[in-house]
Amino acid sequence: MTTDVQADIDAIQRIGSVPKILDVVSRITGMGFVAIARVTSDQWVCCAVRDEINFGLEPGGELKVETTICKEIRGHGELVVFDDATDDLVFCNHPTPKMYGFRSYISAPIKTTDGSVWGTLCAIDPNPHELDKAEIVQTFTLFAELISAQLVLQGRFEVSQTQLGISEANRLSAEADLMDERKTSELREQFIGVLGHDLRNPLANIDAGMRFLLKNIGTDRAPEIITSVQKSVLRMAKLVDNVLDFARGRLGGGLTLQRDSSQPLKPTLEHVVSELQAAWPEAVIKTNFDIEDPVNCDRGKIGQLLSNLLGNAITYGDVGKPITVTAKTRGTVFELSVTNIGAPISEKAMANLFMPYTRGDRPSQQGLGLGLYIATQIARAHGGKLTVTSNSETKFVFEMPQADH
Repeated sequence: MTTDVQADIDAIQRIGSVPKILDVVSRITGMGFVAIARVTSDQWVCCAVRDEINFGLEPGGELKVETTICKEIRGHGELVVFDDATDDLVFCNHPTPKMYGFRSYISAPIKTTDGSVWGTLCAIDPNPHELDKAEIVQTFTLFAELISAQLVLQGRFEVSQTQLGISEANRLSAEADLMDERKTSELREQFIGVLGHDLRNPLANIDAGMRFLLKNIGTDRAPEIITSVQKSVLRMAKLVDNVLDFARGRLGGGLTLQRDSSQPLKPTLEHVVSELQAAWPEAVIKTNFDIEDPVNCDRGKIGQLLSNLLGNAITYGDVGKPITVTAKTRGTVFELSVTNIGAPISEKAMANLFMPYTRGDRPSQQGLGLGLYIATQIARAHGGKLTVTSNSETKFVFEMPQADH
């Protein structure tokens, strides 16, 4: 093993969030072997690993790079995923799954700042698993990007420590940069920890529900279990959407919009309401849509904003009391509001309501506490604002100018 590769292993081992990342990846995918690998033109070296199938690799362990799919990823720089190699059109005859005895596989490139592939975050399992779906692929890709960002921060830190003889002004600037980087690193650690915690419950519920259905599909409880599984799937999808937008906003890039006024907005809002109504049939949701199209917006993001606000109303409103969703155009302004009846938001909770990792007056509620933060970021990205009033009823109002952007 070369000195440079050993330095890369040491760099990965210094990232405190790596064990959490490997744990979360294992839980959300069901894969028994998860690793971070340094991949060069002639080496595949394990830098960190979670091995529950006794594959036999430890940090520093090597595979012949030409026998790995990671070598191909190093060439094209794209994620590779398949649920079952035996019936995959591309990998059914590929030698690697047979050589190493796995059927399911997912691997995402870890890239350097210039876009070249440093290595991979990869996972394998001898059994087939449902991996090729948006929430798995996007979360897996995000973790690879987080590892890449952490390696970049480590590199900057090491450089700044060796810059002896720089001017006092440069030294102070470097210290300020380091402080920002440390805060970002702490935020990343918190984000990964909370994500790992909050994804476990819906995953466990889906697993238990599907096991019950497989044995009792014709029983009276089947519709109830199906509804419960639907809720869990919806929660997971919202978690992934919010986490991805949060990461983009906080860790670089910011929210990006795809504004389009050629299609009506009302069907998007109706779909969000029907989706949450199906998952929470006990909720009483009333709608009042009076929209004059076109509305120049990113319909997907506006749908996400409504989903977050409506989910919040269902969670915190009085059960059985009506929740009202109103959307209307007023001259050059588009307005969307969600109103629920229930205990008012306290002054303490109101002060930090739109901050990340905030769960209002019920900290025991499940979720990342990112919903309202993401909603207000979507509002700002559209040049609008999100406000709230709370007394005998709580009302969130999103207002957006309709001038072309």
